[in-house]
Amino acid sequence: MTVLLSIATFLVNEVLSRPACLIGLITAAGLTALRKPVGQIVGGALKATLGFLLIGAGASLVVSALGPLGGMIRGATGAQGVIPTNEAIVGIAQERFGARVAWLMLLGFAVALLLARFTPLRYVFLTGHHILFMATLLTMVLSAAGQPAPIVIAVGAVLLGILLVALPAFAHPWTRCVTGDNTLAIGHFGTAGYVLAGATGRLVGRRSRSTEEMKLPEGLRFLRDSMVATALSMAVIYVVMALGYLAKAGRSTAFKAFAVGSGGGDGAAGDLGNYLMQSVMQGLQFGIAVAVILFGVRTILGELVPAFQGIAGKLVPGAIPALDAPIVFPYAQNAVLIGFLASFTGGLAGLALLAWLLHPALGLALVLPGLVPHFFTGGAAGVYGNATGGRRGAIAGAFLNGVLITLLPALLLQVLGAFGKANTTFGDADFGWFGTLIGYAAKAGPAGGAVTMVVIGGAVLAGAIVFQRRVVDRGWDPGAGRAVAHPVATRPAAVDGAGAGAGTGLRRHPKIAPPVGAPAPPPPLPSED
Repeated sequence: MTVLLSIATFLVNEVLSRPACLIGLITAAGLTALRKPVGQIVGGALKATLGFLLIGAGASLVVSALGPLGGMIRGATGAQGVIPTNEAIVGIAQERFGARVAWLMLLGFAVALLLARFTPLRYVFLTGHHILFMATLLTMVLSAAGQPAPIVIAVGAVLLGILLVALPAFAHPWTRCVTGDNTLAIGHFGTAGYVLAGATGRLVGRRSRSTEEMKLPEGLRFLRDSMVATALSMAVIYVVMALGYLAKAGRSTAFKAFAVGSGGGDGAAGDLGNYLMQSVMQGLQFGIAVAVILFGVRTILGELVPAFQGIAGKLVPGAIPALDAPIVFPYAQNAVLIGFLASFTGGLAGLALLAWLLHPALGLALVLPGLVPHFFTGGAAGVYGNATGGRRGAIAGAFLNGVLITLLPALLLQVLGAFGKANTTFGDADFGWFGTLIGYAAKAGPAGGAVTMVVIGGAVLAGAIVFQRRVVDRGWDPGAGRAVAHPVATRPAAVDGAGAGAGTGLRRHPKIAPPVGAPAPPPPLPSED
């Protein structure tokens, strides 16, 4: 038993929890199934792995660039409360529930593969760290409710497996509206925010132009380059917040916001010019981080999607890879920045609502807007909102996503038991609504709680299957009927005859093409159904 537990822990901590390793193995398996030469298998797997490492490197740069800004915002506004950080709460929980999380994650992924093989939900969730996060969340809420370890692992694995195939299905019409075909799905537990953003765009943005069609004066045409626009915008935001923080906290405190020099941590050393220049440089670093993420996404798409054809034919016929949120960033790069800013604004509005009404009335904790979740989920929400509602959709949809990922973590804290006092929690939308629902259901006792949770999971699975057959497979397009001022390229024809807009000549927002030389993704093999 000890050996099996050690193997399971190794697979979770060293393989499945590392998206780059998981993606490399999946790519190698797909190329092997296609009977490619050994050299091409190794090269393709390494390139896909490097693509995900590039995404991770860009994400680390984002976190590093946003760190001082978060401190400035808290210092300038005086806000105090819980800061949602997935990695932090998972790290705390691993010390106590590491073994349960390991088994739940492995069994949950196996359940997901079985469901993908034998139901219409042909999605394979490949975002390894989010699988780990959800496995940890389920372990925490079930354990906090007093459920015994066997129920935590068994019921939690079933619930995890269901989510891994159901949520990509619910989001797929909106994802297809972004990508233009069935090649990719979203595999990220911010799905509720993305669907809300897409639905909001559909309501408010019928005649709104795309974020990618912004017309600029001749002297500002350099802002058409997304990396330049992102870096410049963040530099301006950084300088404004730095000045606000300086006015509120004073020089002695504000100048310590940045660690400079070999000593590390002396701040700006009383130099106002150095303080402002470091603000500018942090904004420029943010622009570089986004560029690295976009390059990593394009690199992995060139290898993973063709390789997936082999897996589709062998393991899950007609399979669609469900990938991390940044996978949609290249389709509307201006919308990513707009979505980030709108989501953060929504987070501030949600914090005001908590402070004014929900905290006094219900005792809910104050949830501060964390810049990292607002960048990744807000940026993706901006892309989804833009796909269905142009600029207005990107702004309104991402704003509501920001409100959502502020209010839902406050509710989730109520079912985390002792972990609810850790000053951090899970940050993305699906952790909030599903964790709260399951947490309260688990309090019905070992037998009643298990039955209630299975019923909830069954309802989610049944709803996803019905949605897949009646909405996704019939090609419903949430962006249909968009009345744009200037027609753009016709949407690509659907694959498998199920893609939205097949042969209809819908006018779509322009998409960002893959880099020159990247292989065109092949259509998935037909399903056996």
